[in-house]
Amino acid sequence: MAIIQCTFSSEVLSRSMSMTVILPQSVNNEDKRYPTLYLLHGFSDDHTAWTRSTSLERYAEHLSLAIVMPGADNSYYSDMVHGGNYWKFITEELPATARSFFPLSDKREDNFVAGNSMGGFGALKWGLSHPQAFCAIASLSGVTDMVYHLHNVRTEGPEDKRKTLSLVFGEENIDQTSNDLLWQLEQVSKDSVPQPKLFQACGTEDFLYEHNMRFYKKCQDTDLDLTAIFNEGDHNWEYWDEKIQEVLHWLPIQN
Repeated sequence: MAIIQCTFSSEVLSRSMSMTVILPQSVNNEDKRYPTLYLLHGFSDDHTAWTRSTSLERYAEHLSLAIVMPGADNSYYSDMVHGGNYWKFITEELPATARSFFPLSDKREDNFVAGNSMGGFGALKWGLSHPQAFCAIASLSGVTDMVYHLHNVRTEGPEDKRKTLSLVFGEENIDQTSNDLLWQLEQVSKDSVPQPKLFQACGTEDFLYEHNMRFYKKCQDTDLDLTAIFNEGDHNWEYWDEKIQEVLHWLPIQN
């Protein structure tokens, strides 16, 4: 395996951006295009978080899987009301850039997206908005009900959280938009599009557990294929280090 720290110019954001890439080493097959997991970081972290805080490289060693971990600041993987267009960056520019640099497959059956906390929200938002691009989506302790979360923060949250979310979402109503994941579930289940497999995990001591139970119950009203795990654990890297191993084993990697 190779770990590559890559800094590149983003035309969308008009700035330099970075990603960490775990890439299988193959010297005998120049035409190989690897299945790819886009793995998103949480709030206050960056593109190095997964490799610094877990044994991800070791877990992926025998999977013939590329893992692309982009930095996206505290953007919630959204086009910010007061900031950069991180949604366009992550969904359009990043995959094209990564595939131009590295031998990554562009086939739907070879592409997956996952993340933790803010990254869990980003993974579900990306995957449910683009079901034609991903065959599997995984959320670990994700912010799975942003409508509820925004309401709580706006009405009774601390000032720093209100300011942060205001930069991203302004004071807009996000019901029935791409940021409303419960609504997104309904759309994907009704539309005649390929339906991705879903993986959801959250610790029972996590402050986002209630969010995740609402997402889980909403998903039960659809015919989407969901694997859900709710066991003892908190909002921390000990839990995510354990669960990313389960995600890697769950992914439908075709080699």
